[in-house]
Amino acid sequence: MNVGFVSLGCSKNLIDTEMCIGLFRKENFNIVSNSEEADIIVVNTCGFIEPAKQEAINTILEMAELKKSGRCKYLIAMGCLVQRYKKDLEKALPEVDLFLSIDDYQNIWLKICELIGRKPDVSSQNTLEYEDRIISTGDKTAYLKIAEGCSNNCTYCAIPYIRGKYISRPFEEIIKEAKRLKKEGIEEVIVIAQDTTKYGMDLYQKARLPELLKEIANLGFQWVRFLYAYPESITDELIEVVKNTDNICHYFDIPIQHYSNQVLKRMNRKSNSEQINLLIQKIRKEIPDCILRTSLIVGFPGETEEDFFELYEFVNQAKFEKLGVFQYSKEDGTPASRLKEQIHPKTKQKRLNRIMELEQKISGIKLEEKIGNVYKVLIDGISEDNQYYIGRSYMDIPNEDGVIYMPKEKDGLVGKFVKCRIEDVSGYDFIGKIL
Repeated sequence: MNVGFVSLGCSKNLIDTEMCIGLFRKENFNIVSNSEEADIIVVNTCGFIEPAKQEAINTILEMAELKKSGRCKYLIAMGCLVQRYKKDLEKALPEVDLFLSIDDYQNIWLKICELIGRKPDVSSQNTLEYEDRIISTGDKTAYLKIAEGCSNNCTYCAIPYIRGKYISRPFEEIIKEAKRLKKEGIEEVIVIAQDTTKYGMDLYQKARLPELLKEIANLGFQWVRFLYAYPESITDELIEVVKNTDNICHYFDIPIQHYSNQVLKRMNRKSNSEQINLLIQKIRKEIPDCILRTSLIVGFPGETEEDFFELYEFVNQAKFEKLGVFQYSKEDGTPASRLKEQIHPKTKQKRLNRIMELEQKISGIKLEEKIGNVYKVLIDGISEDNQYYIGRSYMDIPNEDGVIYMPKEKDGLVGKFVKCRIEDVSGYDFIGKIL
């Protein structure tokens, strides 16, 4: 039977999809990239914020149309949205044959076999395993999950209710997987968790991210990255490791969410504006070529014009190379959803637009400063018109940041690292020339 997958949401969710692909392949199913060719379609959903929920519902309904046409026999939905709303979804979406919550992953193969009328082999494993992952992010790039869940308990966030408390993976298990990725030809490994800086606190009673990154870097990858680094836990040791390890990218993704102390306190964030400001200054001083990315929330309950102005002025002063802004989303069950002074949607949109207009100007200046510089670039693919290679330098993470377009003057460079000179800027992207 043919099985097709649609993976939504974050890269952590993608790893679950890759493990599920590996499980099906291990059981001798044929994996197809075109859902129209699939006998079984699996949709791995995201349930983080309202737009993600709507995307998940729309995708399920779109796949249900393939089932109605008769080509697809079984439609399965799994992941975060199912974890949060399984009973409601079972009532609302009868087109779906099987809903698999995250709690169901321990018995996932048994449930799938029950659905398709197949008796599981006595030797079959029943759960998702990291060692079975089928990497779906190209021949050279892979994510490496080091922890599950989150214990930060930000008042706006549903992750603890979906994924549970923060649980670090054993150090040796992570290194074993990293070695396997290197053996498979991966050259860019992206270490991920909801908060990588808390790695080891639960398991070893101390933060071990700097040690872990050094150990992974020592395996010989071209690039090692890590996402996401919460500001209160970025230590001098971590900055030093990034600064002094050649193959760890000079790139910090620091989700600060806001700058006003009043808002940060209501969010239950662990850092304040002074600490955030000092941290940015320290990283800029220690690693002058470091790329700083952050994410912000506007329209949090009780956010005044003065609070927003503080945030706006900080963005103007900090000059992040990369920045994402989200409107506050009222999530069921979270403390923030019960706060009074909810902000009007039009006000949220207006504030988001103002931040993004400012960031576009900052980004444009930052990008133009790079014209003439030469960087090591990983070529990920080719443009649709076959005229350009598409690649990234250390400054860009996949599917989040910009890319570099380079005239395709010879074949065979996809998956290769090349030297590239930046010659122009187009929006958030570069135009470059392979040297």
